[in-house]
Amino acid sequence: MLGILKNIADNRNTQSLSHRFRQRRFRIFLELVRSLPKPISILDIGGTLAFWEAMGFAEEGVSITLLNLEVQQQMKPGFMSIAGDATALDFDDQSFDIVFSNSVIEHLYTFEQQQKMATEVQRVGKTYFIQTPNYWFPIEPHWVFPFFQYLPFNWRVWLTQHFPLGHIPKQNERSAAERQVREVRLMTKAELQSIFPKAQLYRERFLFFTKSFVMKK
Repeated sequence: MLGILKNIADNRNTQSLSHRFRQRRFRIFLELVRSLPKPISILDIGGTLAFWEAMGFAEEGVSITLLNLEVQQQMKPGFMSIAGDATALDFDDQSFDIVFSNSVIEHLYTFEQQQKMATEVQRVGKTYFIQTPNYWFPIEPHWVFPFFQYLPFNWRVWLTQHFPLGHIPKQNERSAAERQVREVRLMTKAELQSIFPKAQLYRERFLFFTKSFVMKK
């Protein structure tokens, strides 16, 4: 088992594994898209044009709005980028056919903020597809470090301040390391079901573990 975990924790292997999981997950999302009448409007919270290109998305009659803290440049037809706050969306109720989000809700610092995002997703979207890593998966997916999320806060800060781990660069200042550690709050199945009570829950499995969850309606 330790040998398997070391293999998962290798950054190159993890990136490749993550891409395969994203592709598999995206096939489920495409089933949702193809079940709806065109035209379809999608709000992608925290998404990028590069993600959609990497997934090979080429559906006709679909418009995608990318919402991030800052506007992204160099969009292509069918895509629009706007700045906004996932916890306070500036849209009317049921504005989008689908709200999509991939590994964003765990970056909101607190459960209260995660609840706010979930409320907004369900308010502005007729349907939604929200993915997030599982708190109980043994490899923390951002630091790509075994059992990182279970370590005491000060240990996580110390590691972040002294080493580049996974997708997280080394933070020389303690305040920056603390902010980085506080930002990521992985979620459990029970928490997700409590804030998305009408959703179907899909488990993304690796070996004997649930790697992440998708909440779909």
